[in-house]
Amino acid sequence: MEKEFRKRIIVDPRIMVGKPIIKGTRIPVDAIITRIAEGMSIKEILDDYPNLTSDDVKAALEYTVDIIRGEDVMPLIITKDEKHAFSSR
Repeated sequence: MEKEFRKRIIVDPRIMVGKPIIKGTRIPVDAIITRIAEGMSIKEILDDYPNLTSDDVKAALEYTVDIIRGEDVMPLIITKDEKHAFSSR
């Protein structure tokens, strides 16, 4: 079964240089995700972008999850003598 978000998110090199956008708009998925990360509510996002629906915002989140799930994560092994930006050592 096709993932529902695929009906709402498109990637077209002729639109916004190929950034994933909400179909029928020029609103990039990352603009929506950034606003959520900054603490905006869905209602606030919809107020800022009247062409969006709550299903569009949900599709942006689902798209992001799908991309992250497909990433290969390689564990970083840190010895006690090394420091890393993500290490609390």
